[in-house]
Parts: sequence; C-alpha cells; structure tokens
Amino acid sequence: MFNDATGTAQPPLFDTMSTMRAMRRLKPDPVPDELLERLVQAAVWGPSGGNMQRYEYVLVTDPDVMARLAPLWQRCVDAYLATTGKHAPEGMDEAAYGRMVAAIEYQRDHFAETPALVIPCYRMPEQQPDEAGLRASAQALGADAVQELARIQPRFTALAEGSCVYPGVQNLLLAARALGLAANITIWHLMLEREWKQVLGIPEEMRTFAAIPVGWPVGNFGPVRRRPVSEVIHRNAW
Repeated sequence: MFNDATGTAQPPLFDTMSTMRAMRRLKPDPVPDELLERLVQAAVWGPSGGNMQRYEYVLVTDPDVMARLAPLWQRCVDAYLATTGKHAPEGMDEAAYGRMVAAIEYQRDHFAETPALVIPCYRMPEQQPDEAGLRASAQALGADAVQELARIQPRFTALAEGSCVYPGVQNLLLAARALGLAANITIWHLMLEREWKQVLGIPEEMRTFAAIPVGWPVGNFGPVRRRPVSEVIHRNAW
C-alpha cells in the first residue's frame, strides 16, 4: 500500500499506473525470455470479447530481424513527425513537447538496438449468415438504428477487434512497469503494415494492433502528467 497526495492509502497497482510513463529510451541489454513470456501471459489474462481469444503475439528479439524493421520504423516516425507530430498538442507546453520529440527521435535512431518488440495481432472470425437472427436483430434495433449501424459498420468492426486486444495490451504495459521494464505502445507501424507483416511473416488475414518496444529503461520512472479528474468527469449526463 502507498499513500496518494491526499494521504489516502492506495493498493500498489495505483502506484504502478501513476508512474507508468511512455519510456522510449532503452538500454540495449537483452531482456530474459522468462520476463518477456510473463508479459505475454499478462496480456493473455486480459478480457477478450465473447472469450474468443483469437489473439496472437509476435515477439521479436533477433537483432537481425530488428535491423530489418529499423528502416520501416524510421519512415513511420518521420511521417508522423512531419504531420500529426509537427506541433505540440493543445495544453502541452513547447518545452515538454520538445523533450517528448527528442525521446521519439532517440528511439527512432536506436531502434535496431531495441532488445524486444511485441506485435499484438487479432483476427475476428468470419460471421455466419443467419437470416432469422438478422431479422430479430433488426426488429430489436429498429429501422433507423439498422441503417445507422450499416453506415458505421467499418468503425464498429474495428472497435470490436480493438476491444478484444487492447485490454491485453494494457495488461502487458502494466506488467512491464511492475517488472521494472520500459515499454510504450505505438500504432505508427500501420502506415507501412504490409511491409512489417512481410518482414515478420504475419499472415495477410491477421491484423496487427500495435508495436511495443520493450527493454530496460535508460531514465527513471516517475509520475505521469494528466488532466485533473475533475475536468474529465460528466456525472449522469454531459
């Protein structure tokens, strides 16, 4: 147990979450396989929609494979920094953003030395046509809702897949922090997903959801900086 800023006792998990920064500067020292397997075990314990458990995890530790991924990573990071990452987010001062960009560039320039990389993958099963079920579903939702659902179907499907894999990813990040390992989640690889999948031999029908570099941190863990809870809660209605 530890005490928060108000002096209230909190379970150790809260300390883990409140100091789980995105750590991008990694030592080149290898991470034991047993620790990496513990990270994946934590991910497997995460909930999966319908308990389908159709996740797979590609774990890269071979320096030769990492060296082949490094140019792809550089292209993705450069593309990000030239567009979305060109300016600091609203509410973040330029000095703090400059430090974050410096860490991103460090990781880009040292990616080939990354000790381990985790690629979470997921593939939803093919839906079996069921006319009676579709009619019952349409009756339950109503005509307008069915029409709206058809319009947002790609987003609905993407969120359904993501909700099956990202709880496990969060478990993995928490486990890494608890074991003293640095890790951060990115999806920049999706800009060149086909090339990443070719290097890693990932089947075409399998979708990838993140690229998570893992290693021993160069810096120190510390408190995260987030908006106050009072600013983000809407009680009972917006």
